[in-house]
Amino acid sequence: MIQLKSPREIETMAAGGRILAATHRHIRPAIVPGITTLEIDAMVEAFIRSHPGATPSFKGLYGFPASACISINEEIVHGIPSPRRILAAGDIVTVDIGVHYGGFHTDSAWTYPVGAILPETQRLLDVTERSLYAGIEAARVGHHIGDIGHAVEEVVTRARYTVVRDLVGHGVGTSMHEEPQVPNHGKPKRGTKLQAGMTIAIEPMVNAGGAATRTLADKWTIVTLDGALSAHFEHTIAITAEGPRILTTLD
Repeated sequence: MIQLKSPREIETMAAGGRILAATHRHIRPAIVPGITTLEIDAMVEAFIRSHPGATPSFKGLYGFPASACISINEEIVHGIPSPRRILAAGDIVTVDIGVHYGGFHTDSAWTYPVGAILPETQRLLDVTERSLYAGIEAARVGHHIGDIGHAVEEVVTRARYTVVRDLVGHGVGTSMHEEPQVPNHGKPKRGTKLQAGMTIAIEPMVNAGGAATRTLADKWTIVTLDGALSAHFEHTIAITAEGPRILTTLD
């Protein structure tokens, strides 16, 4: 069942979302060649916990062992931080973070370049980020979940990339994962109708190659089947009468 949020609850989520956005801003300068994904994870956890009442949403969620999912290159989502995973120049790395604050979760992911990256790699990041904002723009009262996915997929396919279909965005609130599911593909005017008070995480996952995926032996990390690069951008938003409101931002 979809849980609609009151204006006061949305403000609480926005407060947690600002902590989350500040966490991304805090770690960005540290994402350089030579750092390990475990070091990034430690920075994420320490920064979140430095805000009274805030805790990392992912730590222990479904048994996940860390505070952030950190995924490199062909890894799409759910990479486990490790002292053996060392970032190198030319890599891209997705840092997916959740914050629990005031009884509510927010969720945001960003894919960062590590040092200088190839122009075609930067294009993948740019297109994926642009598809996120296209999806957000479509998230309006009276529209449907399918409108969001359609807007995302249009940007992606026009750039000759593919959206991951095995993974979706989701409702978010008192639980990290709530109804409805929010696929990154769809048809206009199909699926759940959007109402004021809905809070959802829109998160395009875009592959430079095919859409097929596989899960590694650690049972967490999901990678592209063909080894092509993948990017992932995500915001938690609220559907309001005035339009979509991004909650995971400092603005």
